[in-house]
Amino acid sequence: MTSVEFRTHHKSKNRGNDCINHWQMKVTDNRQSHADGPLSDGAGTRFSAWTPVTNKACNQQLFQERTTLILHWFDLWTDRQRKEFISQLLRRCSKSQLKFTSDCLSEAVPITQMDFTAVLPRFLSLYIMSFLSPRDICAAAQVCWHWRFLAEQDCLWSPKCIRLGWFLPYSPSDNEYGAWKRHYVACAASLDILTPREAADIYGTLNESLTAPDEQEELWREHMIRQTIREKIAEHKKAALKTRRAWLNPSKLGTSVTGTIQKHPLSLTAALLHIGEECRLKKSLSSVETQFGLTIKSTLENTYATSLVRTPSMRFPYSSLFNRPARSKYCPLPHFLLVSSKVPGYELLLAAVQVSVLVLPYDSQGITLEALLFLVERALQGKIIQSVGILAEGSTDEINLTEGLSITEKTVLKPCVREFWEKLCGWVVPASEGGSLNIFAPLAASVSGRALMRNLSAMTGLNVRAPTGICTGSYQHILSEWSGTGEFPPLVYLHETLLLSWCRQAEWIEEACKQLQKQLGPQMHFLCREIRGRILGLLLWDHIKMPVISLKSEVIQCLIQGLVALMNESPDDPLEFLGHFLQRSVKGGLKNTDPWFLTESTSSYIINPIAESTRGLMSDADGRSTVCKELLNSERNFVRQLQAVATVYYSPLRAALDSNRAIISSVSLITIFCPLLDILEANNLFLKELTERWEEWGPQQCVGDVCVKFCTKLRAYTNFFNNYHTILRTIDKCREMLPVFRTFLKRHDRTLATRMLSLQELLLAPSARVEEYVTLLQAIMLHTPPEHPDYTQLSSALNTLMTYRSFIHKLKRSLNKDLRILEAQSTIQSCPNLLEGSRYLITTQDVALLTCLNGDIAASLRMYEHVSDLGLFLFNDALVLTERSVSNAPFCLAVNTTHTFLASIALHCLNVLEITDTKYVQNAFQLESPKRQWSCATDREEDKIRLLSALRSAINAAITRN
Repeated sequence: MTSVEFRTHHKSKNRGNDCINHWQMKVTDNRQSHADGPLSDGAGTRFSAWTPVTNKACNQQLFQERTTLILHWFDLWTDRQRKEFISQLLRRCSKSQLKFTSDCLSEAVPITQMDFTAVLPRFLSLYIMSFLSPRDICAAAQVCWHWRFLAEQDCLWSPKCIRLGWFLPYSPSDNEYGAWKRHYVACAASLDILTPREAADIYGTLNESLTAPDEQEELWREHMIRQTIREKIAEHKKAALKTRRAWLNPSKLGTSVTGTIQKHPLSLTAALLHIGEECRLKKSLSSVETQFGLTIKSTLENTYATSLVRTPSMRFPYSSLFNRPARSKYCPLPHFLLVSSKVPGYELLLAAVQVSVLVLPYDSQGITLEALLFLVERALQGKIIQSVGILAEGSTDEINLTEGLSITEKTVLKPCVREFWEKLCGWVVPASEGGSLNIFAPLAASVSGRALMRNLSAMTGLNVRAPTGICTGSYQHILSEWSGTGEFPPLVYLHETLLLSWCRQAEWIEEACKQLQKQLGPQMHFLCREIRGRILGLLLWDHIKMPVISLKSEVIQCLIQGLVALMNESPDDPLEFLGHFLQRSVKGGLKNTDPWFLTESTSSYIINPIAESTRGLMSDADGRSTVCKELLNSERNFVRQLQAVATVYYSPLRAALDSNRAIISSVSLITIFCPLLDILEANNLFLKELTERWEEWGPQQCVGDVCVKFCTKLRAYTNFFNNYHTILRTIDKCREMLPVFRTFLKRHDRTLATRMLSLQELLLAPSARVEEYVTLLQAIMLHTPPEHPDYTQLSSALNTLMTYRSFIHKLKRSLNKDLRILEAQSTIQSCPNLLEGSRYLITTQDVALLTCLNGDIAASLRMYEHVSDLGLFLFNDALVLTERSVSNAPFCLAVNTTHTFLASIALHCLNVLEITDTKYVQNAFQLESPKRQWSCATDREEDKIRLLSALRSAINAAITRN
């Protein structure tokens, strides 16, 4: 400290306020001197010329004196000056200093009450208030305006109204709130409420007092029931203690009993409670002991026997004596439905399932029959079922339960396939009790399909039923006649309304679902409009058959009203009915029409005309006539679609090209339309010959020679399928580069003349038609005896078309495999080229990468740590491992997942080891390559079983190839 500072400091203690001015002057002088030159090391300062750094004692003393001085000044200031000083001081503080200040204020002035609606987000406040009763919510609304605004929100009152069946008769606007509260108050005010005394006078009392003898008898009955339950439980425990295996026995049976009892601890208790309730209904007290003892004994035996056979190691307990649980007498047996993900629009089918049906949707990609059986067992949980329904991809001679496995007349006898069907149908009651196996593929429409059904029936001992498949179109064969007798199987599993919608629009629903999964938000309105347009186009195309409607709006409205009234009624003379309706509309207007014409019909809707008309047993001649008529009608529809392409698209483009106002070039026009015009020419001739044969139809009439002649022109189809990719690419290129062509497509796509379809959608018709040809010819062969003169030529045409269908399936599979590999490669960052050779993608799975913390101890005691996330991409020759990262965007629920390439392992060098489940790790397995190993785990057990099953199958196939 310098002499000047010491003198100033000494004087400030003696002279009080007089030294303040001198102090400020010295500060100014010293700052000036500091600006003139640096200070010496002994008098170094920080933030103030009076604060020595080197001498800590003087520094602390000077800090205390200055603090005392500032507080003295603070005491002399006014309230406004103090607030201004505090405000400026807080602005200079850092975050840590502000937090310290906040803590000090909380201790000095603690917060005892707080409005949670002012602190919490609004949705949390509403969630808290949703637990209040209506009376409490109304009381909370009286607290303040903000609470009243929250208490009148519709999200609080609409669930309370809907729970009581009080629905709002209108839709509230966006800016209207409190509508549901007012509706609740109005409905509650109109209720008739009876006091307890009034209710007792009208309906009597529910708790009438018992007489003394009756009360004693009731108490004695309850005492006997409890005593009998205790005795039987003690007997059951003694029997279980005698029959259980020794402790630490490595046998699977002893382990399974313990695991099963722990897994189902309530089975015995539930049985005892049920029996107790049943015995309480007995009138006679003397019959309680005998009846109750017998029932308890049978229940305990069934429970214990069931617990013995349901073991994790013995997943399919069919060789045991107790292979079936006890059948319930109190409720009908459920039905079981397997739904493959390959079925287009299967989401709609899941919504159409009946209440009494257990449904299991499964992913057919990468799953094996063993994994599918495990999923079935978990879904059934040991229950007996009345029937099994199989809804999967299939045709008239095969069922595609899983990807890459077609169950046909030959492959059904393989050991793995035979074991699958035997175990699947082991849960079904015998055929004598109505057990059946219903396959939703048109197997009954062909000879080979019926042979497959006979093999399945002999293998499972059940009645196997399938549709005849005489209906063409989008899965409409399900609505056709089914083989066998009994209930109509589709209505046993599915609701009629949704089933009808799905059968006709399955492909469109599948396309809509795919688009919704990719772009849910912005495309919702557009896709809904497209679906409505396609349904309307299908109705007008199939029933009205008018290419162009150019009438005034009043006429169209009148015709629509007449057609609706005609569909609601079922008059004897439809034309007379429609004429009367139009006359009344002209005379008095639609409002004054006789209500007789607008009465809704009470007749039940027939699910399918063909199915109802052919429900009985048909002779071969009748069945042959029905199928040939269907062949002719479907051929007419197919030719109409091809003619629509020629009339709507080709003719205007050709006319513009001939008049030197070309929309597209001549080369592009020929590339797009010439293959389809060749198909149209061949099918026009085929339709003409079929029409001539139908006009002269008889029992001995032949169509096989016409079909054989048509098969010689399949080269037109081959030219189209070989150039299909080029056609689509040419359309896309012309639409992108030529605005005139884009406008042309926009004007002509999805019109009534094109059945509300686009040009690209119309190009799908040839491939679907080949499938229909095979189905229809197989149905004709089914009703054509071998001695018929048409049998030989029909067999030749059918063989040719089946070979051609296999060619189309091969093209589809090749294209689908390439698309899946390209999609996987675009998903994985820094990924090498995956599209090579005959490689295809089997399945993908997200797993967790684990590391063992203590690998030198017993396996059951090892602990694992989740270190990162992996993605497994299983191909037929390699396993690709990726590092998976998940990120979330702010203010958004969507999750972004990215994959980075980590490693690729050849399958013939890969080894898979399963890690036993312990309390430290679940659903884990180990992948071993020649250089390193990965410990992985899935979230669900079914994912692990499905992945390991596919891995082992692919590894065995790769080792066999090498």
